[in-house]
Amino acid sequence: MKAKKNLIIVGDRVLIDPDEGTGKTSSGLYLPSTVKEKEKVASGYVVKTGPGYAIHDPNISEEPWAVSKKKEVKYIPLQASEGDYAIFLRESAFEIEFEGKKYLIVPHSAILALVRIEITEGETET
Repeated sequence: MKAKKNLIIVGDRVLIDPDEGTGKTSSGLYLPSTVKEKEKVASGYVVKTGPGYAIHDPNISEEPWAVSKKKEVKYIPLQASEGDYAIFLRESAFEIEFEGKKYLIVPHSAILALVRIEITEGETET
């Protein structure tokens, strides 16, 4: 029997595959990794997102013994979705390694912009 690991992102966190680029400037100079780590803004592709921001349900009693049945937690979904290209604040990111690959976990609030490709049907420009 083979076990499969599943990485679950919680809350308002986003798992990003960082876009490392070539580390080369437009003039052809190669930058060391220490210079790239000092940059304030980074980017990469969204791999997975958490469920979002939890909503407080006023119908649930604050006293755990008074609740007779478990209620489902409701969330406000995140704007980021799988496949988006995210531009985020590097200092808020946490680097992890999962199954030999490096990822960044970023709070949704640290994402500055998302690039999403949307394919539309219709007339093409000439």
